[in-house]
Amino acid sequence: MTLTARDAFTRWQDTVLSGFAGPQTGPAGPDGAAAATGDTQTAYGDDLADDLVVEWPFNPPGRPRRVEGRAAFEAIAGPGRAALPVRFEGFRDLVVHETADPEVIIAEYVLAGTVLTTGRQASAAFVTVLRVRDGKVVHVREYQDVAAMAAALGELPG
Repeated sequence: MTLTARDAFTRWQDTVLSGFAGPQTGPAGPDGAAAATGDTQTAYGDDLADDLVVEWPFNPPGRPRRVEGRAAFEAIAGPGRAALPVRFEGFRDLVVHETADPEVIIAEYVLAGTVLTTGRQASAAFVTVLRVRDGKVVHVREYQDVAAMAAALGELPG
């Protein structure tokens, strides 16, 4: 069976909630999306295309807004997740929209978890646009509530 966009998103959810790459203590990773994905070898296995493009249009200055290539994404994703002091516990208010393009889904959700350094429960809203072509994830665009994420991690400017 060929991987669909919905299948890829479901696999990613399962990996996030399984805690693969383990929630660690320490500073936040290079960006929220990379941190949330965990170790991409396990999250996606061979599901990522070599020419993958991942975008985070709302990332603040100093954090990547676009990464091109599977290797470049994997170079930041695993270490980012390992450095993020959060145990992800659930996807709330999840709505997955099918689109006119069968390669694309749009997922809206709130990702909830516990900040391990403080014990604080927190959540942030996300919208992810995911494209799978020929059984491989070729494009991910993730819109994150970066202010909620920064507040949860105590990283808002004073």
